[in-house]
Amino acid sequence: MTGLELRPLSLGEILDRTFFLYRRHFLVFIGISGIPQLIVLALNLTQLFAINALGAGAASVGFNGILLLLVALANLFAYLFAQGGAILAVSDLYLGRPASIGGALRKVASELGPLFGVVALNGLAIGGAMILLIVPGIYVACRLLICVPAALIEGRGPRESLSRSWDLTRDNAGRAFVILLLVIVITLAAELLFALPFTIPLAASARNPGMFRFWTAIMQVGNSVAAALVRPIVLIATSIYYYDLRVRKEAFDIQFMMNPESQRAPNASGLPSII
Repeated sequence: MTGLELRPLSLGEILDRTFFLYRRHFLVFIGISGIPQLIVLALNLTQLFAINALGAGAASVGFNGILLLLVALANLFAYLFAQGGAILAVSDLYLGRPASIGGALRKVASELGPLFGVVALNGLAIGGAMILLIVPGIYVACRLLICVPAALIEGRGPRESLSRSWDLTRDNAGRAFVILLLVIVITLAAELLFALPFTIPLAASARNPGMFRFWTAIMQVGNSVAAALVRPIVLIATSIYYYDLRVRKEAFDIQFMMNPESQRAPNASGLPSII
């Protein structure tokens, strides 16, 4: 397939390309985001109905504790696989290469350690800034928005990836903020559509344990559907934004024409650090 034209983009064009790729390759992105989410949903439903089946007692408490740990781990791995897989798929599609669900997830599997380090360090940086005030936290989140694409596409470690994002987004935090704001709006809309309607029957069945569990399960399904639908949008936009910054600041379009196999930065040293 032919990749999209590499050139500086306006914010509107970034969003337009985001939804174009999402619509055109809907099944690929839903598969990348939805398959890991199915595992999380299965564990959540198992925990919900197993508590009732086992009843009270030490065995129930122990089993529930194990399920809680499994759910937490499944959420972590689902997030890492969905995030990494979508970004790698966007990179392939954006540059005119074929992308598949299995191929993207296999690539992420080999990068789980570094990817976890990037996500953890990014969370610590944003959380530390949030301690100061909300505004500094939002600013840091905007400046670190493209740390995961930098890690996966350029093969950088956690600290280098954050520094790389901080460097590329200099004087461009405003556009990153609009992308994040769009994601928040779409996420809230998806939750209103797929999860909120079930809170009414859930509240009405509070005195009926069987129906209460049923509507809780339905609401968990709705939350999973919303996550699978919305998560690719922010990751596609983030990846396109990453390439746009490289085109603007490093003439990546010219580099790619000269060497289509290379996506590394022209100068990997001397990057400023925020750590």
